[in-house]
This record gives sequence, structure tokens and C-alpha cells, in this order.
Amino acid sequence: MNQMDNVSNLETKVAATGVQSTAEINSAMDDFLCAFDDFKQANDDRLGEIEKRMSADALTTDKVDRINAALDTQKQNLDRLMLKANRPHLAGKNGVVKTSSTEHKSAFDAYVRKGNTGPLLALESKSLSVGSDPDGGYLVPEQTETEIGRLLADASPIRAISDVRQISASIYKKPFTTAGPATGWVGETAARPETAGPTLAELQFPTMELYAMPAATQTLLDDSVVDTDQWIAQEVQSAFADQESAAFVNGDGVNQPKGFLDYTTVDDSTWSWGNIGYTLTGAAGAFDATDPSDALVDTIYALKAGYRQNAHWVMNRTTQAEIRKLKDADGNYLWQPAASIDGQATLMNFPIAESEDMPDIAADSFAVTFGNFKRGYLIVDRLGVRILRDPYSSKPYVLFYTTKRIGGGVQNFEAIKLLKFGTS
Repeated sequence: MNQMDNVSNLETKVAATGVQSTAEINSAMDDFLCAFDDFKQANDDRLGEIEKRMSADALTTDKVDRINAALDTQKQNLDRLMLKANRPHLAGKNGVVKTSSTEHKSAFDAYVRKGNTGPLLALESKSLSVGSDPDGGYLVPEQTETEIGRLLADASPIRAISDVRQISASIYKKPFTTAGPATGWVGETAARPETAGPTLAELQFPTMELYAMPAATQTLLDDSVVDTDQWIAQEVQSAFADQESAAFVNGDGVNQPKGFLDYTTVDDSTWSWGNIGYTLTGAAGAFDATDPSDALVDTIYALKAGYRQNAHWVMNRTTQAEIRKLKDADGNYLWQPAASIDGQATLMNFPIAESEDMPDIAADSFAVTFGNFKRGYLIVDRLGVRILRDPYSSKPYVLFYTTKRIGGGVQNFEAIKLLKFGTS
């Protein structure tokens, strides 16, 4: 089978609706790896033509672009299949749900399906606590909240690689040291002078309200086969993931988390705390034509050794498609596909988190980020997801006004570096 046949088969399988068995997932992964081999060969042909004739044949370039696009789409399809295949049933530890959780779940199900608030109010009286206010709705069961959080981690690329804290208050305050105590070497019998105390400052991460409003027909809710917990979790996940992912990258901190691209950026040679440092590609809106990989190497080593161990690249699909064409001085491709079905593609041996909220390559854009997000970016979740049932506003649909409070921001400005596609 030639390369064009492989590409056609790949594109056909991408267009088909999802397969879910393990055998079919493995087959899709094999096709993906085969297509990447075809991509490398086609791109080598393109580079060879450029070297010989100073330009590539239009058919060769078109073939490379087709395979590149098919690779991206096939990887997205694989990711969706893996999420579906790995999705567990809602349950407690070892598949057993505690009696109190079961009671809450049953009461909440009655509220969702029929609007019956009696069982939930009885639970509140029994626990001597209030799970609702006049307009705030009711807290979802613990299993549903856990499932929403798990689905968000799967669907939100920045959440998946960042530090996530759960709090019960509306704001999280984190002290940090701006100047440590004085230290020094002394002899065995020498006097020990009194040292100065550390200087502390404080970072604050307020939580902001994120909402979604999935709708269902009463017929759907009356169907006892439908798992309302699972339905709500899945509907809310898609809305929440899109909104929070965008905020974690570009949010301005006003009624939403502050994204890591919204902080002040400075050339890494003049970096100071409170700013995010960047390196340069040396060309406006592009990689350097002679040594494109040098900028990536500079970005890696702009990060201190202690942060590099668990670092990730963050970029969107379009940027990744451009980087996929780059080679090192020995002719090896810098981008490599995932070694396993549930793995991540790597760039220079560091995993890539694909975020469509990252900017495209353009003059002076920060299209690529590299950093240890577990130490660099903090996401704060306030415990509790609330749902308010509304059967009146959009008849015949029943609306479920769902709210969750989320905050976020940079907690360590040394742990994240940017790559600027510019000259200064």
C-alpha cells in the first residue's frame, strides 16, 4: 500500500463514527503511527526538493499538509475513544457507595426528575446543615461532584497538568518568601551572629462563579433508565471545560481566573518575580530559517533544572503541526508521537499539552509555553457544585442552572517560560 492509500484510509477512518472496543482502538493507534511514518517520508521529500530546487513541488507540499491534518484529527479521535473507554461508573471506594451518599443521591434524583425537594430538606434537617439558599439551588451528591471534577481534568488540558487545590472558603491565600533569613559558614567555635528573619508576601486566588445551564425534556427525566447523575456530569463538563480552559490561558482575572498569558512578560535575561520570562525565535511570526530548533533549546534551558523534570510544552494544534516538520542537526524529527495509546506526544522528550486556547504563530505572539505547571500554575476549586431546577423559563424544557466556583493564577513565576515569535 502506498503513502496516498494510507492517507486515504486514515482520512476515511477519521470521518467514521467512533469505535470503542480495545481491538479497534489498537487498530486506530496503529494507523496513526503508520501515518506518522508516511508523514516523515513525505516531509523528507519536501525538504529534499527545497534543498535541490529552492522550492517544493506543490503536490508534495499538499501531501504533507493532508497527512499533517489527518494526524491531528486522528489523535483527537483517539483521545475521545480513550475517554469513553476509561470512563468508570459512578460509585464510592471499591464500587461501594456509603449509605449517607446513597440517601443523598436518591433525594437528589427525586429533585432532578420531579422537582421534589422534600427528601433533600429532610437530609438537611438530619445533618443540621443547610445545603441550599433561596436562590442558590442544592448541592449535588459527592459522587456527581467527583465525576464532574474527573471529567474536567480529562477535558481541560491546563487543569490536567496544573496544581489543583480544593478549599471551603471563597479565597485561597498563599504566603511566599521574598527574602530568606541570613545564612553563612562559621568555624566550630566562632560566634553565631543573629540572623535576619525571612520577608513574606502573599498571593491571593479568589474563586469566581462559573455556570452552565443544560436542558432536558421531562420525558427524558421520566425515563428511569437514564442516569441523571451521569447526564448532568457530562453536560456540565463540556460547558465548564471550554470556559475554564480559555480562562486559565487568557483570563484577565476579572470575574474569572487569571491566565498565565495575561501576566507581564519580560525578556528572560531581565526576569524578576511577578513577571513571566520569554525567549525569542529570532524571526517575526516564524522560527529562524537556519536553525529553527535553537529557540526551543533556549526555552528549555531558560527553565531551572529543578523545574524541567516535570515540565510540559503547551501549544495549540496549528502550532504543533508546524513544529512537527522540524528536525535537529542530525536529521531526527523533534516531535514524536505517543509511545502508547493513552500517552502524550513529545517535543524534545518533553510531553505536549494541546490547548486550542493558545494563540497561533504570528508576529510577536506567545504561541508556545514551556514550564512545570504543577509548581507554576494553581487552580482553586471551592467545594460544592450547586444545581437549581427551573421548569418554567423555557417550556417544555427543564433547565438546570449549575454553578461552581473556580479560581486560578500563577503561583511560581520561575516555573513557566514563554517562546515569543519575534526579534525583541
